[in-house]
Amino acid sequence: MEFVNPLFLYGLIAIAIPIIIHLFNFRKFRKVYFTNVKFLEELQQKTRKQSQLRHLLTLLMRILAIVALVMAFAQPYIPATSGAKKQETHTAVSIYLDNSFSMALNSSQGTLLQEAVARAREVAMAYSTTDIFQLLTNDFEGYHQRYVSRDEFLESLNEVEISPLSRTLSEVIKRQTSLFNEEKQKSRVAVMISDFQKNICDFGHIQPDSGTATYLIPVTATEKANLYVDTVWFEAPAYRTGQHAKLNVRISNASDDDFEKIPAKLIINGQQRAIASFDIYSGRSTDLSMPFTVHETGIHYARLEITDHPITYDDALFFTFEVKEQIPLLAIHNGEESTYLHSLFDNDSSFIFKTVAESQLDYSSFNQFNLIIINGLNIISSGLSLELKRFVEGGGSVVVFPGEMADLESYRQFFQQMGTSFLAEKTEGETKVSDINTLNRVYDDVFENVPENIDLPAVSGHYTIRRKPGSLMESLLEMQNGNIFLGAEPASKGMLYLFAVPLNPEWSNFAKHAIFVPTLYKIGLLSQGPSKLYYMTGRNENISIKSTLSGTDQVFKIVGLNKDFEMIPEIRPVFSQTEIFTRNQIRDAGHYQVIQHGNVVAGLAFNYNRKESDLDSYNKNDLETILTEQNLTTFSVIKPEGKVLTDVISELNAGIRLWKWFVILALLFLSVEVFLLRFIK
Repeated sequence: MEFVNPLFLYGLIAIAIPIIIHLFNFRKFRKVYFTNVKFLEELQQKTRKQSQLRHLLTLLMRILAIVALVMAFAQPYIPATSGAKKQETHTAVSIYLDNSFSMALNSSQGTLLQEAVARAREVAMAYSTTDIFQLLTNDFEGYHQRYVSRDEFLESLNEVEISPLSRTLSEVIKRQTSLFNEEKQKSRVAVMISDFQKNICDFGHIQPDSGTATYLIPVTATEKANLYVDTVWFEAPAYRTGQHAKLNVRISNASDDDFEKIPAKLIINGQQRAIASFDIYSGRSTDLSMPFTVHETGIHYARLEITDHPITYDDALFFTFEVKEQIPLLAIHNGEESTYLHSLFDNDSSFIFKTVAESQLDYSSFNQFNLIIINGLNIISSGLSLELKRFVEGGGSVVVFPGEMADLESYRQFFQQMGTSFLAEKTEGETKVSDINTLNRVYDDVFENVPENIDLPAVSGHYTIRRKPGSLMESLLEMQNGNIFLGAEPASKGMLYLFAVPLNPEWSNFAKHAIFVPTLYKIGLLSQGPSKLYYMTGRNENISIKSTLSGTDQVFKIVGLNKDFEMIPEIRPVFSQTEIFTRNQIRDAGHYQVIQHGNVVAGLAFNYNRKESDLDSYNKNDLETILTEQNLTTFSVIKPEGKVLTDVISELNAGIRLWKWFVILALLFLSVEVFLLRFIK
């Protein structure tokens, strides 16, 4: 036990006053005459003993009353434990109020957010009006970065609303510590009021401040149930008009209940295009397929919807995809055009095909194409090598048919710049393509089934393709001797497709074989690249747009599809692309457009982070166990049960205060003294 005002303990000297009074204030006894002398002796003896006992009890009550009063003025208390600090005259109090989507769940006092706001008020009332307060939410708003009076703090609680943003505990504590350091207060208290979902509780990353007492106040939902759209993806990376497309959907169940026959709807450009139903077990996920037909080119704005309560923010997932009218391709030759490539691409309206000799190349035009075909070049110059490297860095794809008299050293330098596998020595002798990788996306939908004795291209001679250490090259067509005939490998943001033979009948009959058409056609189709279907709100997303900038048109706008939002983002030109940075400015889920000079150059979709969808949380006992394991000695968990939080915080700040009990004891001792003097004769 300790004392707030220990100097008052000198008042215990006053105990001597009643002792002195009782020693010198001897009362005289009256004489009573009786005829029976023996009875008189008994009466005097009995009266004297009773009087002495009453005087001793009175003296004891007066001494105890003085002791109780002195102790009350000294204000004794039992010191706080679990890292709580005795508060100074002025205290800086930072209160974090979790306002993420999960706080919309119901609790015994309304929603979790309403309960959290009430708890924050109680915490504030545990401190003095001379203390300073700071409110922190997931929004990290600028006006929340300063300390205010208690009255201003209580008013600001009325403005807290549910936010799509979510923060980890380490992020919040880092921000609180930073603001404490700016304020330079000796006494610092951090309070965190949240449902403490497991996905935000990164206690292992917390760097505690030994000078700050931190209180964790969990709020608990009466029921935790949520069904949500987790993610969507397409079966194929690109589609053409008239094709059947297949959208895959993953639904997750973050509740203790099983669901049956739940409908899911696919809406594209405002029209329902597919519907499905699903069954899902507790705590599990399920995948659906939503087939539909692509009828139009251009940007398509879509969303996948389910129905669920009470958490609704994750019941719809927005996404966009684009079906292009034509895909631009470029073929570079050594002076002789390929009739095979012309025959394939000139007659297909899906492609814009251009061929040019190496000596007439315009490198600045590379950014206009999705795919560049190197056809029969014997030497790859350093300039072409550099421009092709920049081309794949912008997301382009390159197909290489080596020359008949290829300078392998120039090719080696080219592949080294690309960071891919390379061509080695020439190999003579007859062989044949013996295996097709039907799992690769180039061939995954070409064959319904591959016959055992399928006729594949014959090879008269070829270059050996060598994989570099750690290579990601995948063999699409393999020869009987085990060498690669066609390999595919990622190159920066693009793809490299490397053939082991020139596009010449003297080396192989590939150009005349039936497999030539689907191979080049699918490579051309895939050169569009898999566009990102959606982004997350509240992040600094990096969005790549295939667009070039000049000195006068470096302005892009991101506009809401319903024209309810507009911003000018930060941009950075990167060869054939422009990178756009959102800088956390997009907060609402939905569809958006990227506009340049009044033209829509891209469609975007943003969704709320699904991290909040998993409602699994820590309770008081879990938190206490974790704090012990992580040795966070300055942290305390508060879960008031039948007590006002204001009193609990006060006890934690200054220990258990006992002065009230000593006042009561003083009054009790004085009452006993009065009783002894007035009623005990």
